Amino acid sequence: MGISEIIKGLREKNNLTQDALAERVMVTRQAVSRWENGETQPNTDTLKLLSREFNVSINTLLGSPRKLICQCCGMPLEDDEIIGRDSDGALNEEYCKWCYADGTYTYSNMDDLIEVCIEPMTQQGFSEEQAREYMKSLLPGLNYWKRYEELSDGGQFEAFKETLIEEINALNIEGMPKLKKLNALVGKYVNLEYRLPSGAFVKFLDDNTTYLGNQLESEFCGDRCFGVLANMDFIMVCSYEENGNNPELLVYKKR
Repeated sequence: MGISEIIKGLREKNNLTQDALAERVMVTRQAVSRWENGETQPNTDTLKLLSREFNVSINTLLGSPRKLICQCCGMPLEDDEIIGRDSDGALNEEYCKWCYADGTYTYSNMDDLIEVCIEPMTQQGFSEEQAREYMKSLLPGLNYWKRYEELSDGGQFEAFKETLIEEINALNIEGMPKLKKLNALVGKYVNLEYRLPSGAFVKFLDDNTTYLGNQLESEFCGDRCFGVLANMDFIMVCSYEENGNNPELLVYKKR
């Protein structure tokens, strides 16, 4: 599908007239008409505005001519939903949302990232040793790690994670072992539904936001685990059974 069809399809999907779209991206209606007729294409600045307006990547607008991969972990960016965002909300086609969230790089230690990647890779048929060796050969060639000294924040984000870990451990939740690491977790995959005393069900997270968290096995064994999630604004601890079943909210604390 070409860019003319893509722009027209997105405009109609969002119930916008050519006049309305033109106003939002600061061009004339005639310009929009020419795009949709295939006579011209938006310039780079206008593509950025269209990307924001339709919440899709520029690569998607252009018909996905490039095969994008995260320049931190190597994950194929086959869907705009998993692309990271800058601090102003714009999609950043260089990274996935696990490695880059709201303008912040979530990994500063290559070994930590490798350990996080091993489990999903073993589920795809890699042995643990194969997964580790593959990531060790892949990561150094990616842009983030090649430019790490330039792109890193001097350890500020790692210091923030350590502060969160201290605050979480200070809660002294019975049966929960000491937390040692926090990983990037996307809300969609950890947004459990809790039952309120009234009988109503509620979710507390945003599916599209990246949080910091981890899963911990209970010191009492049994069939329940602890789930920890946090960001700049809150700390949340819950327990649940396998696959997130029967979750119970234990702590929700504003920071």
